[in-house]
Amino acid sequence: MMTESDMTPRVITKELDKHIIGQVDGKKAVAIALRNRWRRQQVDPAFRDEITPKNIILIGPTGCGKTEIARRLAKLVKAPLVKVEATKYTEIGYVGKDVENMVRDLVEIAINLVKDEEQARVTVKARENAIERVLDLLAPPPPSHTDPEAEITQAETESTTRNKLKHLLEDGKLSERQVTIETQPGSGGELGLEFFGASNLEEMQMNIRDMFKNIGPKKRKQKKVTVREAIEMLTKEEVSKLVDMESITKEAIHRAQTQGIIFIDEFDKICGSDHSHGAEVSREGVQRDILPIVEGSTVHTKHGLVKTDHVLFIASGAFHSSKPSDLMPELQGRFPIRVELKPLTQSDFNDILMKTESSLIKQYKELLKAEGIDIVFKDDAIHEICAMAVTINEQNENIGARRLHTVLETLLEEVSFHAPDMDLKTYTIDKDYVRTKLAPIIEDQDLSKYIL
Repeated sequence: MMTESDMTPRVITKELDKHIIGQVDGKKAVAIALRNRWRRQQVDPAFRDEITPKNIILIGPTGCGKTEIARRLAKLVKAPLVKVEATKYTEIGYVGKDVENMVRDLVEIAINLVKDEEQARVTVKARENAIERVLDLLAPPPPSHTDPEAEITQAETESTTRNKLKHLLEDGKLSERQVTIETQPGSGGELGLEFFGASNLEEMQMNIRDMFKNIGPKKRKQKKVTVREAIEMLTKEEVSKLVDMESITKEAIHRAQTQGIIFIDEFDKICGSDHSHGAEVSREGVQRDILPIVEGSTVHTKHGLVKTDHVLFIASGAFHSSKPSDLMPELQGRFPIRVELKPLTQSDFNDILMKTESSLIKQYKELLKAEGIDIVFKDDAIHEICAMAVTINEQNENIGARRLHTVLETLLEEVSFHAPDMDLKTYTIDKDYVRTKLAPIIEDQDLSKYIL
């Protein structure tokens, strides 16, 4: 497993190449930004706070890989990442403070990330504890004796019996035996803490419900289950005992502040013009509310205060009818790196289907394998699919690589529907098959708009 120090820009771009075709400039920009965060941690603490992230704007048409770059980047480094749509802040009923919710969401994602890591770390110990509790149910300890010698003999007998049961349990020979366990009801957060950290009515209502759940004594329920089910249920209970939510929250806030990535899509939709009325006012208002978060501010969350000074912001947009210079100057200055992503070509489409690690072709092959069918795509079929995807993008709205989803889904609709009843074990897709299924739809302009 690679450590953070192993994640050089070259390694990062190589990993991104497995999932994203082309867009070398975009990959380089995010790889450097990511490496700079590691470099910052190596700097003298007295100078560290002066180094701020170099935020990025990815400019390019829909479906060219902007979102995928950010998504794969977060998976690669296991950093908390939240994706938001800038357009949601320009809707009717927009409230300035709602912009801060992107930071609150980032903290929640960081907590889940750290919690999953901690749970994975204690699972082995939790399972051992669960097994011991099940053994207590299978062989309850007898009442103690007053005679010391009898007490020693009893302990030896009990130990021998317990060891035999443990071996049987580990061999799976007791898995279906019935036992009665006490289940512990789940506990919520600290009473009232979420209520005061809520930023809108919906969140406040959810937190009030949680508060009432926590009122009153917790009653343990008895349940009759198999030994296998008991181990699973008790393991989860033991995990929750071993996990320290206070330290998890502390670590999560630290990660959100130092490693967090906020990806703002549709960034071009908040570009205003010189007209100070209607929607333009709303867009400029959103820019003014985003500005302090990007500059570096402290946001109140139900888990505590979170500083955004070192959060990395990646914005993206098509910028068809606007340009980054249409943003207010202060916000422009907070996104010093601008990268233009190129539209995808037919050759890129071909590579997306054939060379990426989890390509759509591989996904459909695995799905149909579940029905016992081996679906084979010939090279001329792939070429024809890509050519048709390009043609449809030219005739209708250009949605880039997303067009491959609609084309393949339409192409394989009949096969997917009849797969459970098919006697064929191998189903071949060739150029003629593609043309037969898709050509009539493409030729009918009106029909293609609805189907493809």
